[in-house]
Amino acid sequence: MKLIGLISGTSTDGVDAALVEMTGGGLHSRLKLVRFATYPYPRELRAQLVRLTHDGRVEDLSRLNVYVGELFARAAIRIAKEAGLPLSRIDLIGSHGQTICHQPEPRKMGGMKIRSTLQIGEPSIIAERTGITTVADFRPRDMAAGGEGAPLTPYLHYILFHNPRRPRLIVNIGGISNVTYLPSAKGLSNLLAFDAGPGNMLIDGIVQHRTNGRRTMDRGGVMARRGRVDEKLLSELLRHPFLNQRPPKTTGRELFGLAMIERVVRRAKVLRLNPSDLLATTTAFTARAIAQAYEKFILPKGGVDEVIVGGGGTRNPTLMQFLQEAFGPIPVFTFEKFDLDSRALEAMAFALFAYGTIQGEPNNVPSATGAKRAVMMGKIVPGRSRR
Repeated sequence: MKLIGLISGTSTDGVDAALVEMTGGGLHSRLKLVRFATYPYPRELRAQLVRLTHDGRVEDLSRLNVYVGELFARAAIRIAKEAGLPLSRIDLIGSHGQTICHQPEPRKMGGMKIRSTLQIGEPSIIAERTGITTVADFRPRDMAAGGEGAPLTPYLHYILFHNPRRPRLIVNIGGISNVTYLPSAKGLSNLLAFDAGPGNMLIDGIVQHRTNGRRTMDRGGVMARRGRVDEKLLSELLRHPFLNQRPPKTTGRELFGLAMIERVVRRAKVLRLNPSDLLATTTAFTARAIAQAYEKFILPKGGVDEVIVGGGGTRNPTLMQFLQEAFGPIPVFTFEKFDLDSRALEAMAFALFAYGTIQGEPNNVPSATGAKRAVMMGKIVPGRSRR
């Protein structure tokens, strides 16, 4: 089968699209990446999405759900065209959508414990524009089964990286950092995965704040490399309550978005840090939070032989240097060492989830999300008839 996986992450920078070929099934599924691309969002949309997560109106939410769906549909059409394939050759689309709100901590309402998550990017639009059956909205079914609805990619991590002789730590650094511990034992039951803290979200937010929006990221880690890590601020950041919370746990802009960015900027002014020192410190924080998560929750289970890193954070050499220093003698590699595209994995994961759902295979990982049982995630929107 040929599938397209679509996602826009917490960085809200655009639509990641992966066209993959799939064979097998379940944990024996095999994926071959045919083509990957990121199609950037218009600048004004990025601003609207960030604003929506903080103080958006319901009418904005309704319109953006459709608008983002149109952009996801265009991304699917475009990547098929760039791969030289007509849409009639694509069997299925898996779309994560764009997360607007993720609330894994239960709140009592009407005597019930309510967890919630909300992703936009209307799948009916994708199915109608492409004519291809679309599976979307994966997180709510895991939450309905008592899980946090995240992290979901450990299912793919196991398929791609499990080694019966070498325990591994898989790290994904997107807007948020998450880790997957893959012990050498076979099966998903011993796997442990959770969000470790901020990834690029805090770094990018600081850059945007200090440049008044002229820059969106510390490209190549250049600004951080010029700076000096302030140990006082770093120590304060590493005392964030989320970092000590036991798994399962997930997070997002609610904890590490605009409010925290503003607090960190205010604290930096008190400590008289220049922009480069502040970037060096927040970049070191991302790396040290990942290493701290390993030391606190994974090392007691036996440790790992190697750390394998993917996501946008791999394109920041300063962050990768801090990460290697934080893990000491344990070697740190990127996905590219294993002939995989670091940028493509999350989009590939949602192609895999759609594939499993259509085949009737459970595709969450209860040991990672905290769900009471394995479930089939995703809602199916049929495509147009091809008769």
